Amino acid sequence: MNRFSIAALRLGIIAAFLGGLFGQIVVAPNTVADTVFSSFIGSYNELRPYVVAYTTVAVLGIACIQVALVALWQLLAMIKSGAIFSLKAFRWLDTIIGAALGATALAFGVAMHFTFGVIPYSEDQSMDALGAWGGSIICVGVGLAFAMLMVIMRGLLRKATDLETEMAEVV
Repeated sequence: MNRFSIAALRLGIIAAFLGGLFGQIVVAPNTVADTVFSSFIGSYNELRPYVVAYTTVAVLGIACIQVALVALWQLLAMIKSGAIFSLKAFRWLDTIIGAALGATALAFGVAMHFTFGVIPYSEDQSMDALGAWGGSIICVGVGLAFAMLMVIMRGLLRKATDLETEMAEVV
């Protein structure tokens, strides 16, 4: 990779990380509170006891993404220094996989709460509750697909590392 590509990717990582901080501090708490307490949307009386829990899950989900961004930053540094085919790269890739699985587990927990705790007892059976349930199910699917993709990338990195080690022995 050339310097321009690495610099552009790093700027994107910084922007995403800062956007995540804004989401953790401002967007997630206000969105959950507005959804539950707003009379314009319709109040969700059944969700009022879970405002803190949903806010915490949203903040932790964003934190999982930020952990993956830090690992990606480290992988870019390894690419820049030419050390991507080393054992340290596997640790950072495992960090990305773990962060993806952590965020997926959080989304799964929300989906299960909606499935068994909110939708059957919803007062007005609104589409908003079904939309939030569907969104959490989609997040689980996307998270699992991303984690599987990273596992495949890990296997490819393992194969490339083995080939580079073999080539170094030959030369």
